[in-house]
Amino acid sequence: MRGANPGDFGQTNTCGSSVAAGGNCAINVTFTPAATGTRSATLTVTDSASNSPQTSGVSGTGTALPSLSPSPVPDFGGQNVGTTSAAQAVTRSNLSGAALTITSVGFTGTNPGDFGQTNNCPSTLATGATCTINVTFTPTATGTRSAILTVTDNASNSPQTSGVSGTGTMLPSLSPSPVPSFGNQNVGITSAAQAVTLSNPTTTALSITSIAFTGANPGDFGQTNNCGSSVAAGGNCTINVTFTPTATGSRSATLTVTDNASNSPQTAGVSGTGVGPTASLSPTSLSFGKQNVNTTSAPKTVTLSNTGNAPLTINSITLTGTNANNFALTSASTCPLSGGTVPTPGNCTIVVTFTPTGKGGKTAAVSVADNASGSPQQVSLSGTGH
Repeated sequence: MRGANPGDFGQTNTCGSSVAAGGNCAINVTFTPAATGTRSATLTVTDSASNSPQTSGVSGTGTALPSLSPSPVPDFGGQNVGTTSAAQAVTRSNLSGAALTITSVGFTGTNPGDFGQTNNCPSTLATGATCTINVTFTPTATGTRSAILTVTDNASNSPQTSGVSGTGTMLPSLSPSPVPSFGNQNVGITSAAQAVTLSNPTTTALSITSIAFTGANPGDFGQTNNCGSSVAAGGNCTINVTFTPTATGSRSATLTVTDNASNSPQTAGVSGTGVGPTASLSPTSLSFGKQNVNTTSAPKTVTLSNTGNAPLTINSITLTGTNANNFALTSASTCPLSGGTVPTPGNCTIVVTFTPTGKGGKTAAVSVADNASGSPQQVSLSGTGH
């Protein structure tokens, strides 16, 4: 071949080194354009004839097929398992002479589920047009992960493909996260510990700066651990978390580990419910009025109620104050005077009498020592001896 683009054309033939008198042979010419646009050359046969060489012009037009670029997509590198990378853009080009009908855009290959895509490609891509496919990487396991971005259409070179790859990595983490709820816990009482594991699956030691609690109620939670100042590569340690509610109701915080990992701090939510009794006395004062000296009044009753969400523990019920010996707690009381419990919800009664030992005003108080907030609860007592 000679001429402008001889490398774009090829031939095979049956001619051998000679052609018999009156005979012929066949030359099969092919066209493989090296570029777009008009391509031409001259088929040239040089022989012993007087009109040698014999020539025949050959020509064709190079056209471009649809393609993906870049191909392969640059490696996503290391990405933490279960997290999604930034997107990489792949351009879909239709440089052919006809509109392109796109059937599907997806992934095939070894780990297709580890890669995702969004695109602005229409179902029909006009000739000369482009569209963009944004590819992301969300590894489901550690190690090398790969797939093939595959676009299926009506082009002769369908499907067009581009390799995608990345490496799934693991960073330090706390497990379980969140920590299972401690549930109901009496105010001021420490729960059993729950174990939280700090894992370091990386290839370098983890240097720990602090292990503490943050959030709404950090003072309600405590921890002990065997982590020390570092965790070896591939190692783990244990953080034992306890719950000591300082008030009733929902209590929460965040276990926070600060270290030199790229995902520092690692966190795990902790929660529980503070429960406790609520003690109230009704009425809060008793007046016995006038009572003859050394005679006992009719009894008067006080009701102790527990409206909280935990049993009320009574440590003692006593008489206190200046003239405590002028008053008495009777056996008719249903409250445990020397200690016991009142269920939730529940109540009991305290029965009091007045026996003045002398004339004049007398005062004292019934004092209930228990495990409720505001202990001891008191009822003021008064009466006049005459």
